[in-house]
Amino acid sequence: MSDNPMFVYDEEMAEAVFDYCRWRLSLDPVPLDHTVPKATLEAVLSGLVTAGGKDPVEILSLFTDQVVTSVISCDSPRFLAFVPAAPTKAALLFDMVVSASCLQGTSWLEAAGTVIAENQVLSFLAELAGMPSSSGGCFVSGGSAANLSALVVARDRGRARLGGPTAQVRVALGEDAHSSVSKALHIIGVGELLVPCDNHRLTGAGLEEALRLDPHPSDVVAVVASAGTTNAGLVDDLAGLAEVARQRDLWFHIDAAYGGAALLSRSAEIQSVFKGSEHADSFVVDPHKWLFAPFDCAALLYRDPALAKAVHSQQAAYLDPLHAGEDEWNPSDYAYHLTRRARGLALWYSLVTNGTDAYRDAVDAALSTARLTARIVESSPYLELVGKPELSVVLFRRKGWELVDYYNWSAKLLDDEVAFVTPTKWEGETVARLIFLHPGTTEEIVREVIATMA
Repeated sequence: MSDNPMFVYDEEMAEAVFDYCRWRLSLDPVPLDHTVPKATLEAVLSGLVTAGGKDPVEILSLFTDQVVTSVISCDSPRFLAFVPAAPTKAALLFDMVVSASCLQGTSWLEAAGTVIAENQVLSFLAELAGMPSSSGGCFVSGGSAANLSALVVARDRGRARLGGPTAQVRVALGEDAHSSVSKALHIIGVGELLVPCDNHRLTGAGLEEALRLDPHPSDVVAVVASAGTTNAGLVDDLAGLAEVARQRDLWFHIDAAYGGAALLSRSAEIQSVFKGSEHADSFVVDPHKWLFAPFDCAALLYRDPALAKAVHSQQAAYLDPLHAGEDEWNPSDYAYHLTRRARGLALWYSLVTNGTDAYRDAVDAALSTARLTARIVESSPYLELVGKPELSVVLFRRKGWELVDYYNWSAKLLDDEVAFVTPTKWEGETVARLIFLHPGTTEEIVREVIATMA
């Protein structure tokens, strides 16, 4: 037993924390809450860090009353901005287990149980995308980290094909690719071939034409497709892009961070737009978005994991034991990380205990709500639908409104805790944007939000 009180079990503290968790988990629905002024929070937290510490129950009470209420709840069914989250109760509970058990998932030597459980989920996701059973990868913190890690592999594979590690290479992408893609290319020193889109979709024909017109097409070594653009929920021409990638020996990366969960849908129409995902060399989907896992959890898959391992595996004398076994699978070999939390286990527990049918139902519920919302918008005399929703994002305009009107509307909705909604830009015009992930977002909530625009 340590003499340091930090490492001694405190029954009172534990019960207070467990009571808070029970209370939070029991909320139905989760309250939206709202932001508060910076000065207010600074006053609440001022002087809390001291040499001798504070009473833990008192600080937990302050957190409950002041801190957490100033955080907009991403898991509220009224969170309809950016990309929400809706973790299952099983996933939230098991994330507590992972933390309390101090589990990590760096290597097979240290965490075989973690690795095999996480890999079970990765195999399920690879099968969902149609990728071969030999595919594999790891869980990382988010789509940005996953895109960066995959594009490093694409870069190095392309440079090797062109003759050396200093070869200048570029990656093709569409105008609506996620901002993290351009940022990743900047970080790793790779140029862009920005391909014009057809109605905001990157197509195989568009890529082929851009390469035909480009003076140096041979230095383009990869193409990034979006399967569920963040702004509008659109899916690129995956089948067409896959065909061009095969013909020109390009690495085919699919960023499905938000939209990949729609592969679970029972809708034949939805399934058809993902045709071509089976040809991905790397594939990203964020379970902390539409697969109902807690933050931070993103799945990164490779068609040929050996290529990623050759790029990302870290070598050092003290790491030699990690690579001693022939059959080891080290998650640290498949992204730019080393030490990593066991961020895939909460998803594993929830998926195994709830079953895939429950997941399919939840995904289809969000798709149904998006289509219902589009019909409500179309029936309104003062609203116009920007376009038919492909996944679960609905863009629409309020006739006669300008930017200031949308921002005032957004602020009032949040102040009144009706909903968290933020506007966006579509072809230079400010419009309203609603995104549905939470299966608890009801028609009543949608109608309540839309009625405030009258």
